[in-house]
Amino acid sequence: MNQHTREEKIEALGRVIDTLDILRVKCPWDAKQTNESLRPNTIEEVYELAQALLDGKNADIKKELGDVLLHILFYSKIGEEKNDFDIVDVADALNEKLIFRHPHVFGQVHVDNADEVTQNWEQLKLKEKGGNRSVLAGVPATLPALVKAFRIQEKAANVGFDWEDRSQVWDKVSEETEEVKEAIATGHADDIEAEFGDLIFSVVNAARLYGVNPENALERTNRKFIARFNYLENAVKEQGRHLKDLSLAEMDELWNKAKKA
Repeated sequence: MNQHTREEKIEALGRVIDTLDILRVKCPWDAKQTNESLRPNTIEEVYELAQALLDGKNADIKKELGDVLLHILFYSKIGEEKNDFDIVDVADALNEKLIFRHPHVFGQVHVDNADEVTQNWEQLKLKEKGGNRSVLAGVPATLPALVKAFRIQEKAANVGFDWEDRSQVWDKVSEETEEVKEAIATGHADDIEAEFGDLIFSVVNAARLYGVNPENALERTNRKFIARFNYLENAVKEQGRHLKDLSLAEMDELWNKAKKA
């Protein structure tokens, strides 16, 4: 693929903006959209992009990036119609923020590695005009719980609230595991749920400390389980049987075959 010039990139974005301007006037569906009506679609588009990124298929990534870009431009268009802001304001604010948060590139700050960049980033966000007043305030309340747990721990660690040695986290995981067992023994549903939450939180923390994104790790396991379960299901169908008719031992035998397939 030929590398496009800066001018070509600007022209391409301009064409999309022009097309959206026309659709906003002439298409009944586009004309009636609001921030509220678009929000569910935006969430869906971001998840579809996340799926494409995991699949690693460039054609799908390009398509889904376009869909997400459309939503960014759409919200900017709505802001323009309300005389609140437009895409220029959005881009300028982003550029200003990027420069402010990278003093090691645009200023005199020295960093030795990516971890120091991340730590500086969190400190700078607290200093920004109109920025978050507390370390954890920037974690969106609507994030999925697993992602939120990771971001909470990441932000806390960036201001020094972390284990001195990452191996210490395993004692915490063991402690939380025992507390889950104790809660189960009591039979109190609320306590069991609370302790499972603590255990999962500690496992997420362990993943972070060892450089693993728990969302990606869990999705990898989800896919592996689906592939193996589909193998098991298809094998049973080929035998003219149903899964519910198999004993657990028979299922285990097919499952072990699936792991080798």
